[in-house]
Amino acid sequence: MSAQTPTATRATATRTIAPRTTGAHASAGDRRTLRKVLWGAQILIAAFLLIASALPKFAGQADAVRTFEEIGWGQWLRYVTGAVEAAGAIGLVVPRLAGLAAAGLIGLMGGAVLTQLLVLEPAWALLPVGFAVVFAAVAWDRRAESRQVLRLPKR
Repeated sequence: MSAQTPTATRATATRTIAPRTTGAHASAGDRRTLRKVLWGAQILIAAFLLIASALPKFAGQADAVRTFEEIGWGQWLRYVTGAVEAAGAIGLVVPRLAGLAAAGLIGLMGGAVLTQLLVLEPAWALLPVGFAVVFAAVAWDRRAESRQVLRLPKR
């Protein structure tokens, strides 16, 4: 019996050390996996923002015109919203700008949520909420790049 106890102790000690060593490697791997997943989401959302949302606003698609008439602030808002969506979509796929673009798009999504809830169709507010969650994850993941971009050049 006493011969089994030291072996069990060594096995336990080995198990407690091993996860710490692999845990550090796993977190770097997890971070890479998270970044890949976010890149996939960024590309898909950027394509949606540019093709399915901004372009119809610029082209004056009947649904877009009608929606902005319903909002009641004039058609100028349609063009501004389309421009912000297009700029955000481009920024999402530029690594140095992705975090800042995501942060800006969170504001746009906040406006979209309020507009859906107060003026248009409340059930559709869930889509911009979901986008905002993804944008928050991107902004958090890209915070180091955003800090570098925001630093003033030294004279």
